[in-house]
Amino acid sequence: MTNQVKIMAILAARPGKAAELRTLLDGMIARSRAEPGNLRYDLWQDQADADRFVLDELYADREAVAAHRATPHFQNYLSVINDLADRTAVVLDPAAVG
Repeated sequence: MTNQVKIMAILAARPGKAAELRTLLDGMIARSRAEPGNLRYDLWQDQADADRFVLDELYADREAVAAHRATPHFQNYLSVINDLADRTAVVLDPAAVG
């Protein structure tokens, strides 16, 4: 079984903050994808609610997640995300992944 870790984060922009949230999230993509342990970092936008976004992240292992969380871009994200959005994140281990 793989040691990969998937993170799914749902971010609902606070009123009037959707553009700012999108800018923040767009700024995370290239930097996160460039991390050695990152296997996937995709941003999705809800078809029914343009102010809701989903981050789909996949890391090689828990150490890669820890390395991601220690980066300056993630620390900046943490410092502002609660002002921009309501956030729900789940950290997942593979159960039956094909």
